[in-house]
Amino acid sequence: MKRLIEGFEQFRNDVFPAQREVFRKLAAGQSPSTMFITCADSRVMPELMFSAQPGELFVYRNIGNIVPPYAQHVSGVVAAIEYAVKVLKVRHVVICGHSDCGAMKALQHPDLVQDMPSVAAWMKHADVARYVVEQNGSGLHGTEVLRRLTEENVVGQLEHLRTLPAVAAALASGQLSIHGWVYDIEHAELKAFDAQHGRFVQIEPGKGEVPEATPHARFSLPTASAA
Repeated sequence: MKRLIEGFEQFRNDVFPAQREVFRKLAAGQSPSTMFITCADSRVMPELMFSAQPGELFVYRNIGNIVPPYAQHVSGVVAAIEYAVKVLKVRHVVICGHSDCGAMKALQHPDLVQDMPSVAAWMKHADVARYVVEQNGSGLHGTEVLRRLTEENVVGQLEHLRTLPAVAAALASGQLSIHGWVYDIEHAELKAFDAQHGRFVQIEPGKGEVPEATPHARFSLPTASAA
């Protein structure tokens, strides 16, 4: 606690004064452009990773960066996404996994959470990744299995994300884009899921467009009638 209070004091004395006007505006509301869903792992710090300013990212964290399917489990994350899309009008939703993920290790070795029934039950929402890798990755070994589980979990959660009515409607009208990323902690690298080609590719800042997982829009937005 002493470390946290000292950190807050440093923020109040060194950071806040330089951004006083930013915080004054934020005190009246928020309008982030992106919702960022990631793991609760303490090594993953979205605002630090993306040099984000206060109010830029609407961050939601949980074990395994999981989004339960809409009809299966109404939870905090589902409510947060609905709020972000309907009220905050975010333009992007990112689901971001990461290397050396404890949740994915538990998915690989269920015995790790056998005495944590709540965690074990929560991980059922990621079981699609285990099944996909189990059925299609017979030649994978060691760390490669964990890497593919992490990637397939992101893909699976993107599919779950699309079952949320608010998300489905925004995607259909082209108001929302969705993205699946994996962050490598040791090498500070990002990979993005390229839905068009069905694979993860390295994100190279400044070198072309970042691949998306967004389906094609099917409805055009209504235009305002002439006065």
